Amino acid sequence: MSESLGESAVTALVLAVGRGDRSAGDPLVRSTQRDIWRFLVYLVGHADAEDLTQETFVRALSSAHQFTGRHHARAWLLAIARHVAADHFRAAACRPRTVSVPDWQASAERSRAHHLPGPDDTVALNLAVRTLPAARRAAFVLTQVVGLGYAEAAELCGCPVGTIRSRVARARRDLASVLAPAPRPRPAPPRRPALVAASNVPTRGFDVTAANVP
Repeated sequence: MSESLGESAVTALVLAVGRGDRSAGDPLVRSTQRDIWRFLVYLVGHADAEDLTQETFVRALSSAHQFTGRHHARAWLLAIARHVAADHFRAAACRPRTVSVPDWQASAERSRAHHLPGPDDTVALNLAVRTLPAARRAAFVLTQVVGLGYAEAAELCGCPVGTIRSRVARARRDLASVLAPAPRPRPAPPRRPALVAASNVPTRGFDVTAANVP
């Protein structure tokens, strides 16, 4: 189970791993794996997030000696996760493109996003976030899902803080558009009864003629 630790404690664990303290590895993973996994879920989806989370920690533990502690360790781990996701997409682009059953299911879920009820809102949001352009998706997930500050997200993404704010604002607008309830169709106006010609009115056997009128 994930154990949430403060930034200073996480940073201390990474520095300890970098010095060769193997006992610091397990608490580091337990305290940060949920954030890394959530970040990757929004980038690559549930199907690959677990494997890429493991790959992130493999890279982090093997390169911890390069971490200097000048920045927050959690942001450092998220940067590694971002590179892992990028490598994943590059590798996928080199493989023949096939469509699996989960891909079809995801497409169906996405097409129904406007009609999802309450319990499925998280699914709808996840799918909607994955439709965002990569830069907006990263800015939104880092600040609104993982909880980094704008300055930390800007440092991680290598862009000014104002750019992060702009990307998040645009991402929110895009998501609001995607997740907005579908407009209800307007009911058709009631049909007016057709006029019946006098010649079609039944006379019940009476000969209605001018000769019979007194």
